[in-house]
Amino acid sequence: MEYFLPLLSFALVHVLAVASPGPSFLFISHTAATRSRGAGVLASFAMGWGGLIWAAAALFGLQALLVQFVWLEIAVRLAGAAYLIYLGIRLMLSRREPRSEGGPADAVSADAVPSTSGSKLFRAALLLQLSNPKVIVFFGSIFAVLLPVGAPSWVGYAALAIVFVNEFWWYALVSVVFSTGPARRFFDRWKIWINRIAGGVLTLLGVRLALLVR
Repeated sequence: MEYFLPLLSFALVHVLAVASPGPSFLFISHTAATRSRGAGVLASFAMGWGGLIWAAAALFGLQALLVQFVWLEIAVRLAGAAYLIYLGIRLMLSRREPRSEGGPADAVSADAVPSTSGSKLFRAALLLQLSNPKVIVFFGSIFAVLLPVGAPSWVGYAALAIVFVNEFWWYALVSVVFSTGPARRFFDRWKIWINRIAGGVLTLLGVRLALLVR
């Protein structure tokens, strides 16, 4: 009971952060609406792993490497920014094509996240989730603030499990919502404009990430 409230607080703060719209939300909603619910859930599973990787890095103090070695932080940040810009440009340049469960639906599904390969979709979603190294700072902060000093190791592992579950269930829920008939019909009707707007947002987020000052 001593560690229940800190873990509950951690879970609530984290799920609020996960629920805030960002590149991952755009990716999942677009995948579910233009591909399938299953594709969205698979991408959500990758998002869970991405969050878990950053959280584990923060828990075990790996953020200190990014603080100590400025060049490493810059390299990781620029790589993530380049990936966001790549996805954004692919979306903005995509053509309007009929949605197909077995074939490419747009530039993202045809090139960045091919519908014919679940492994490529998983990898694309994971890379997107890992594209912002600043996430490790967030996890490091909430670990320090919300988890008691000197807590047993199982508390840290429980926090990691909470991160994975929160990331997965939230994005899986987004997948379910955006894979419904009305949502998919809306995406089909306005796909070209949705692609351009979503692509523009991803590109701007990539540029913003690249220009961040320590």
